[in-house]
Parts: sequence; C-alpha cells; structure tokens
Amino acid sequence: MAVIIRLSRHGAKSKPFYRIVAADKRYCRDGRFLEIIGTYDPRERKTVMAKEIAEKWIKTGAQLSDTVRKIFAREGVTLASAAASK
Repeated sequence: MAVIIRLSRHGAKSKPFYRIVAADKRYCRDGRFLEIIGTYDPRERKTVMAKEIAEKWIKTGAQLSDTVRKIFAREGVTLASAAASK
C-alpha cells in the first residue's frame, strides 16, 4: 500500500478549506483516508497540524504532495526522512 500525504478539499464554493490527510494513493482526493494530520486554510494561510503524527507517517515511508511539502517546510516539520526515502 503506497501512502501519500495530501490535501483533501472541503468548504463551500469559492471558500476552500483543506484537511491534510494520510491516504492510500489509490483513493480519490476527497475519499477515504487513513488519518487526519491537520487542516489548512488558504484564504488566511493558517495551518493547524499534529507534527508528531506527520513525522510518524514520513518515517514510515509516506510520500508528500508538492503542496504539502511546501506547507510542511513553512511549518518546520522535518523532511529529512522524506528526502532519504526518494
């Protein structure tokens, strides 16, 4: 099972709100997920996340989407484990 950490879109039309989730790569974007890691509000550029959970998934080999990689870098989540797995 290939795990990817990505954004799952929620919110109303023209008012996006995203959850940062760990999901199987085969699942659709807004479909099933394994665990919620946090939330991201692009309108206010506000991020709330559990860094311990994110680092746990990275250490177990989860890949990051490009957008999540940028968010994690801004929030200070260690990406050394993710870079070593590529």
